[in-house]
Amino acid sequence: MAKKFIDIMDTSFRDGFQSVYGGRVLMNDFLPAVEAAKTAGITHFEFGGGARFQSLYFYLREDAFEMMDKFRAIVGPEANLQTLARGVNTVMLDTGSKELIDLHAKLFKKHGTTTIRNFDALNDIENLKYSGERIAHYGLKHEVVVTMMDLPPGCYGAHTVDFYEKTLRDILDSGIPYSSICFKDASGTSNPHKVYETIKMARGLVPEGTHLRLHTHETAGVSVSAYMAALEAGVDGIDMAANPVSGGTSQPDILTMLHATKGLDFDLGGLEIDKILTYEKELQYCLKDYFVPPEATMVSPIIPFSPMPGGALTANTQMMRDNDILEKFPEVIAAMTEVVEKGGYGTSVTPVSQFYFQQALNNVMQGPWKAIAPGYGKMVLGYFGKTPVAPDPEIIKIASEKLGLEPTTKNALDLANADETKSLKHAIAELKKVDLEITEENIFIAAACQEKGIAFLLGKGELNVRKLSEMKNDCEGNKNMGSGNYTVVVDGQKFSVQVAEGDANIQVTAVDGESVAPVSAPVASGDEEEIKALLPGNVWKIVANPHDPVEEGEVIMILESMKMEIDVVSPKKGILKSINVATNDKVVEGQVVAVVG
Repeated sequence: MAKKFIDIMDTSFRDGFQSVYGGRVLMNDFLPAVEAAKTAGITHFEFGGGARFQSLYFYLREDAFEMMDKFRAIVGPEANLQTLARGVNTVMLDTGSKELIDLHAKLFKKHGTTTIRNFDALNDIENLKYSGERIAHYGLKHEVVVTMMDLPPGCYGAHTVDFYEKTLRDILDSGIPYSSICFKDASGTSNPHKVYETIKMARGLVPEGTHLRLHTHETAGVSVSAYMAALEAGVDGIDMAANPVSGGTSQPDILTMLHATKGLDFDLGGLEIDKILTYEKELQYCLKDYFVPPEATMVSPIIPFSPMPGGALTANTQMMRDNDILEKFPEVIAAMTEVVEKGGYGTSVTPVSQFYFQQALNNVMQGPWKAIAPGYGKMVLGYFGKTPVAPDPEIIKIASEKLGLEPTTKNALDLANADETKSLKHAIAELKKVDLEITEENIFIAAACQEKGIAFLLGKGELNVRKLSEMKNDCEGNKNMGSGNYTVVVDGQKFSVQVAEGDANIQVTAVDGESVAPVSAPVASGDEEEIKALLPGNVWKIVANPHDPVEEGEVIMILESMKMEIDVVSPKKGILKSINVATNDKVVEGQVVAVVG
């Protein structure tokens, strides 16, 4: 009897990069490994979408669409190239309008995508209907998703086999077009018995011949057991990665699963150990200079208590490293249990996992429920759809007061359509403001990545890649100023400094119309009060000016920290004596950023 063929998707170049490096891997560094993977016989790749889409614009100064085109050129026209989308969010920072959801599917088809895996973190079927319809409309395969996790101990009301059966029945009854169905556990916390019962339930519920998949992570240490349970229950496909972006916070290694299924009646994609070994050696060589965070290689036994997805864990820890607060990570993970329970049990996967993390961080850094992360607050208020169970009434009340929003039961897509800032017209206007070319790609980049997308298109994007060779140079005390553009402040006036490598001349130009408070701004005295940063981050926008009258609670500046916009407000009514920082300055926790009197 022939072995059952199991379709294998190699996640190395999307989820693997996201789970280990926070998505920050440069195109030319990894493309040779794509050729090696093709030679090894891999024909199904996850190659874009999800948070990896934004990471190219945010940190790499690279274009995701160009990367997708180059990937397709290497693997050929027959390979199944898959991306990840978040329902009405697609790959954007926020809920998209119908125009943007349509443009997402159109562009991803244009740039080589075969299949889009499409999920909603709340398992709200309303958020999958239009996005799924547009994916199918453009001739793409639509892999519709049921998102999974285990709840922390003592929590009940969702994420059982019965809950998944109801979700699956709702999908089937809705008429959403689909080519396959995936059960996606981004935190890797679903216990193997529940996985077995869930896949067995689905196998009996869906039409004969329906392709069923399981996606999980090794974060909690049960991924191989979960995959084995899914195989026994009748799954048709699983996701794996290649070393050094396998295991730990990522998917189990291809070689590990080939070993685990020896002697069983499963053919894992026709893959052969010796060819995979060659491919993995090439990938290891390509990525040898990239810093691997220690937490990316570990199994964490506490993750089931506070489900943090592998794809988000290292992105968050890397941001905490950047802001010198990594020692707070265990406290934040511990605080997530309460945040998950009171938030309505949305699945811990992007964007909800980030909402959970941001709120837990707020609770640790500023005190329990003293500040509400905007995403978390809007979620419990209903702005992203219906949560699996009703959020805690007290948290709804706090979120409403802090964000100045009333709870809503309106459809998330309807809310987005009514928001002019989420229209194609608005994105085009933003491009025109800075004389950028109006193309469909540029429109989507501006809409999806907002200010950072515009910065990329202007050639001003940030480059933030963690390579061992560069870290070594820093440790050896290389204090030479490299070539490039710098901004300095002298006596309150901002200047642009251009340094050319090997050139003795340094060109200094005043930045017209911009001035900031001197670095040596006064500290508070008498009835004056210092205003301090509650979280480390960067100054994103300064709203008020020195000598302005301000009211108690009035926003004077906005920090960007851990993917959040943090309002800095005046603690009292008075006159703003000084602004002690400039736009784009990095600030630390407790730093005085302004003085009010």
